[in-house]
Amino acid sequence: MVSNRGSRLKNSVPMPKQQIENRVQNFSEVAKGYSIEQAITEAERCLQCPKPLCVKGCPVEVDIPAFIKCIVEGEFKTAIKIVKDKNSLPAICGRVCPQEQQCQKFCVLGKKFEPIAIGRLERFVADFEPETGSKINEKPPSTGKKVAIIGSGPAGLTAAADLAKRGHEVVLFEALHKPGGVLMYGIPEFRMPKNVVRAEIDYIKKLGVTIEMDVVIGSMYTIDELFKQGFDAVFIGTGAGLPRFLGIPGENLCGIYSANEFLIRVNLMRAYEFPKYDTPVKVGKKVAVIGGGNVAMDAARSALRLGADEVYIVYRRSRNEAPARQEELENTEEEGIIFKFLTNPVRFIGNDAGWVKEMECLKMNLGKPDESGRRRPVPIKNSEFIMKVSTVIVAIGQSPNPLIPQTTKALKITKYGTIEVNEETGETSIKGVYAGGDIVSGAATVISAMGAGKKAARAIHKYLMNKERNKKLENAYARS
Repeated sequence: MVSNRGSRLKNSVPMPKQQIENRVQNFSEVAKGYSIEQAITEAERCLQCPKPLCVKGCPVEVDIPAFIKCIVEGEFKTAIKIVKDKNSLPAICGRVCPQEQQCQKFCVLGKKFEPIAIGRLERFVADFEPETGSKINEKPPSTGKKVAIIGSGPAGLTAAADLAKRGHEVVLFEALHKPGGVLMYGIPEFRMPKNVVRAEIDYIKKLGVTIEMDVVIGSMYTIDELFKQGFDAVFIGTGAGLPRFLGIPGENLCGIYSANEFLIRVNLMRAYEFPKYDTPVKVGKKVAVIGGGNVAMDAARSALRLGADEVYIVYRRSRNEAPARQEELENTEEEGIIFKFLTNPVRFIGNDAGWVKEMECLKMNLGKPDESGRRRPVPIKNSEFIMKVSTVIVAIGQSPNPLIPQTTKALKITKYGTIEVNEETGETSIKGVYAGGDIVSGAATVISAMGAGKKAARAIHKYLMNKERNKKLENAYARS
């Protein structure tokens, strides 16, 4: 009996996926999600620890053992209710959250066997919900306070949802024509279906959040002007959407994209459905993607689906240092993307028409760790070589857009252009103004941005309620 249980506990239930030969030909979601039977089988592996460490690893504080227990019992509606009590974007988190570095990292079962597939189970209950119909709990009484949220990415959406649940009037401002931020324009359809993002946003609207599109804060309105319009607090969640480049010769040649430009065209403008959507993106037969993160993997896999014959990931460190999730590295390799590790571009070479045709690279060795904790890449002398390329996509990270700091003089920023905040509350140098997500941390994960949004929402609520109490006390003293 013990032996059988040990065998059952050992391995998690694999995630069903599209066959490789099929999925490289389409933009449909690769991971298919658990069936009811698979979800219950996986949930039964949970040890239901009296002091669950997995919750410690969840930035949005989901009661993980409780919702997993509901899955075992077939109480899927209760399971999603428990999840949504803390997490307003569970279908998104279940797909792109790096659970292996968060909740699953602390799973006790993982000390001996594979940890519980918490993310897959979260996705299961989130995907099951539309089939049964989602219900919004009775809205709390209005506080009479009004909060502006700038940016509709994961930080902004989370802050908006949590503040609406506390009874505040929330208006969310988005610069683009569709809400969702990086969830919409940065992550490909095969990893994050847009209908999933839209469903999560619809839920947040049902909470009472108003979303205003095509509004660029810092240009149409400044933060000072938002306060003059009657907002009592402001949350800045504008992310890190300014692309970084290599700064090497030839980078201005045609055929060289930033990952931001490439993925926005493919995702938000649906270039993958050309000519139905008349926004084509040119992809040559030999594509090189520079970088080793999730964005690089997304760009490489998109290029393959758009018709490239060969796609390379060119990364200056080794596989062990690559910041991409293990799952994304495996999917990318399975699809035939060629990895060139310990390789760094130093020059792009163009043809007579000004299009990139070659890329000169250096081989690298790994030296001592740098400030990131990863071993620093060191060039190998006389190791230059030429790669034939027809398209290059630069995916080496993003920086914050400077528009809001430039138009908000009292807002303190770091030397990296990120906003300085109190780490515990998200409060900035301006009273009543809070910030969170990539605009504070630099480019990071969806779940870390959500955690920052949740933390800031809690602090904003406390600030507004204290402000209201003080106002009432002042009025009482004035009448006495």
